[in-house]
Amino acid sequence: MKFAKSLLTASLFMAPAINAHASVSSETAASLGSSLTFVGAEKAGNADGSIPAYSGGLTTAPAGFKTGDTMRPDPFAGEKPLLVINGKNVDQYQGMLTATTVALARRYPSFRIDVYPTHRTAALPQAVLNNSRRNATAAKSLNGGRAIDNAMPGVPFPIPQSGVEAMWNFLLRYQGVSITSKYDSWSVDAAGVPSLAVTGEAFISFPMYENMTKPISNTDTYYQMKLSYTGPARRAGESIMLKNAVNPLQQPGRGWQYLPGQRRVKLISVLAYDTPNPGTARALELYNWTLVGKQEMIVPYNTYKLTYVQDPKSLTTPNHLAPDYVRWEKHRVWVVEGNLKPGAKHIYQKRRFYLDEDSWAALASDQYNASGQLYRGSFAFLSQSYDKLVPDATPFMTYDLALGTYNINGVVGPHGGIKYIEPLSTAQWSPESMAGANIR
Repeated sequence: MKFAKSLLTASLFMAPAINAHASVSSETAASLGSSLTFVGAEKAGNADGSIPAYSGGLTTAPAGFKTGDTMRPDPFAGEKPLLVINGKNVDQYQGMLTATTVALARRYPSFRIDVYPTHRTAALPQAVLNNSRRNATAAKSLNGGRAIDNAMPGVPFPIPQSGVEAMWNFLLRYQGVSITSKYDSWSVDAAGVPSLAVTGEAFISFPMYENMTKPISNTDTYYQMKLSYTGPARRAGESIMLKNAVNPLQQPGRGWQYLPGQRRVKLISVLAYDTPNPGTARALELYNWTLVGKQEMIVPYNTYKLTYVQDPKSLTTPNHLAPDYVRWEKHRVWVVEGNLKPGAKHIYQKRRFYLDEDSWAALASDQYNASGQLYRGSFAFLSQSYDKLVPDATPFMTYDLALGTYNINGVVGPHGGIKYIEPLSTAQWSPESMAGANIR
């Protein structure tokens, strides 16, 4: 599922200056609700009509869905592709594709991009929308964007003025309040052989959204995750728990790990800091972030067929995911680029994120190594949970272009889909709860 690490190293806590940056003027913010949605997306469609106007998103379940179901039918199952892109014609469309997508099309003749009609399905609760509009003139970024202040639960900067503000929109976007799912993670080696990396049960919580009328305080946890591994046998019984606060200058991110062989819970300071999936952009302080701008891109979207696939092995063809399961659409995205600061250390010299204008989810990212070469690329698979007003991006994947391998995580279809639950108790989010739950 989603992994993270502390936002700041200890040396950064020494910075004494607050250096607050205010958001937009009331005149600028007046566009929210008129030409823009409350979260900052353009309401209008594009010039040629291939991106439709926003009409509130998908809030009605398709026929066949029963209230309470956690396996959500595809409302667009009967549609056919408008366009197919592959290695033969990819150069015509490379301006609308991520660098990773282009590289895969050029490298593998079997890779295919089926482009379907665009549906702007993202829909959010009204309280999230109202708070986001309020945040436009009230929320502030602190210490060069490493923290935020005076924000309500919602999108903190619906009209972003910088790359780091856009990244905070991504990190704090609404993804529900409390979610659980059992999932698989599959890896495919360079020979095309798939193997089950792990089966686990995930609990993910966004505590800042439990009270929509309470301003976010500096030490509030905005994201916490607990994973308990049930398979394969060599991993069964392991667990990990992570917590990230809104202002890491005052409350650094924390992580714990439980290993059955040691029978103890230990605090971990580094976990998957260099993990390349689109959900891990929490090394904000290591990069100079640039808001490149908004662009029309062909990206995975409304991927119900993939999200709720019953047979995960059918996804894992050699070299790339099975094209039949990936639905691509044209959407407007915010392009944000991070370049490693002088003296900072990270596996990626440059990172480029593609953030959906309607949900602020990171639909894709490209990662470059110290030599400036495209190294890895990631995709998240967004589908609207139409019964819960949640744009969900639980499945995500990473291609390692250097090794010719890939991994897909968050495969929930074989285990009953995505469940939205009441928040766990404080005791269930304590490190002590990990050992009691995983003794075998």
